[in-house]
Amino acid sequence: MRPRPSPDKGSPKAPPRRGLARSLSRLGVCSRAQAERHVRDGRVAVNGRVVRDPERPVDVSRDRIALDGHEVRAAERIYLALNKPRGYVTTAADERGRETVYALLEGAGLPWVAPVGRLDKASEGLLLVTNDSAWAARVTAPESHVEKTYHVQIDRLPDAALLAALHRGIDAGGERLAVKSVRELRRGGRNAWLEIVLDEGRNRQIRRLLDAFEVAVLRLVRVAIGPVTLGDLAKGRFRNLCAAEVRALAG
Repeated sequence: MRPRPSPDKGSPKAPPRRGLARSLSRLGVCSRAQAERHVRDGRVAVNGRVVRDPERPVDVSRDRIALDGHEVRAAERIYLALNKPRGYVTTAADERGRETVYALLEGAGLPWVAPVGRLDKASEGLLLVTNDSAWAARVTAPESHVEKTYHVQIDRLPDAALLAALHRGIDAGGERLAVKSVRELRRGGRNAWLEIVLDEGRNRQIRRLLDAFEVAVLRLVRVAIGPVTLGDLAKGRFRNLCAAEVRALAG
């Protein structure tokens, strides 16, 4: 029997085949949820044939993908830092009619973009926005441990025992809530500002943790995500990330 030839380790790998909806999202056309709806509605064709299965494997380097009859091409990658004011929600649309962060981007001529992670309505400060879904997934992945820094105004004057307790954390609803670091920034007569650093993301983590110690949050401002800082960016304004910031956040 003739031996099989050994594989050529130097030959390039075949390009990955991914589901159609995921591929549309990675191209920066729309969110994955939107892509799934477009596919099921019959608005997407692959090589001239309508496909209604969002999981249908495609190779974006070879297959011709069209949305509403227009060929889909990779959008220019957009990476933004936005200073979110209090009162805005980080969704594309809100069923209760509340103002969304997309109102702050109107008129800028941007392609489809989406927030990277969230800030709740009452919180403010630094929010990343992009159309690069793969990059966003890396930034928000739990194993990335990207540090997020917050300045938090509380309704009391903290002591060493409270700061130590916040660092130790608590178990709440099956989750471990704790901070990576905490320090007092400044104090007034009845309240104080803390700097809190997290390296994991849990829903309303800081508010839930402080509430467990009967501490109320008066203001919560995110001032940094990894190497990206809010700096003097005005409320409601945004700027492009530089290439070094994009690379650093992607790990």
